[in-house]
Amino acid sequence: MAAHKVWLVSVTVAVAMVFAAAAGTGAQQPRDGEQILNASCSTGCHDSRPIQTSAKSQAEWTETIATMVDRGATISDQDKAILVPYLVRIYGPIPDGRGKDVVLNICTMCHDLTRIKRSRHTADEWEDVLSTMLNEGAPLSDEDFPIVLNYLAKSFGVE
Repeated sequence: MAAHKVWLVSVTVAVAMVFAAAAGTGAQQPRDGEQILNASCSTGCHDSRPIQTSAKSQAEWTETIATMVDRGATISDQDKAILVPYLVRIYGPIPDGRGKDVVLNICTMCHDLTRIKRSRHTADEWEDVLSTMLNEGAPLSDEDFPIVLNYLAKSFGVE
């Protein structure tokens, strides 16, 4: 029985040493865009709303990041190369038009732009989606409802 305890303790110590050695190598797992965004942009300068409501192109996001670095943000060139495509994919441009500003300010309170951009619905289906969102608590006014409906049907209708 004592030999078994010694063996169990030895194995436990060996496993712990392997994990400690692996952690001590300094090897980092590659970071994804969301991790970089959270680490670089959520440091007290601003919350995520300006990002969620921007809908910028690659050039615009690149310029925005350069401006943030000029203002004191710290982000490596390697991280920029990951962050910019992530921002374009998740918070990239959507078509201009009446209702875009409402979509950016209301819909992005719960959804990133990817969800909106990948959706393709008829006007009737968009009306059902908007009604469902209203039932879930979306603060879409009666005045803005038809404007957003027309924008979504035109910009993200069935192709």
